[in-house]
Amino acid sequence: MNRLRRALLSLPLLAVASAHASKSSVEINALLDAFHRAASNAKFDEYFGLFAPDGIFIGTDAGERWTVDEFKAYAKPHFDKGRGWTYVVVERHVNVSGDDRHASFDELLDNASLGRCRGTGVVRRVGGAWKIEQYHLTIPVPNELADEVVKRIRSAK
Repeated sequence: MNRLRRALLSLPLLAVASAHASKSSVEINALLDAFHRAASNAKFDEYFGLFAPDGIFIGTDAGERWTVDEFKAYAKPHFDKGRGWTYVVVERHVNVSGDDRHASFDELLDNASLGRCRGTGVVRRVGGAWKIEQYHLTIPVPNELADEVVKRIRSAK
């Protein structure tokens, strides 16, 4: 089979892959929007229902690497008092794997206390639904402040 014929025959497959990626991207965006909305409204079951059973949350402090159960223990007292956390999405990028079973994302967020933050992570299909496998929240440090921030962190140890 010549190259042109092979390329033409592959076009419908590319369109199908693109359609899956597009549909998955929409679903993942909806998942992440629901994740932030549930946190903001202190909806414990909704929020933690969006994690994969073996999900991980990595917070802004170097010591914050929590399994779902550990993160539940941290969040429950806050959510029980109706206090969640609100992050407003400024920008988001989603990259779906070719097999449509995993995706990575990164997003810029605004928070009243912390200012501009970044969330990154991985989602995967669990029982046909997208679930958060890992979410990592960071506070981006402007390059011009990096040296000072590093000095302050080192002096605090």
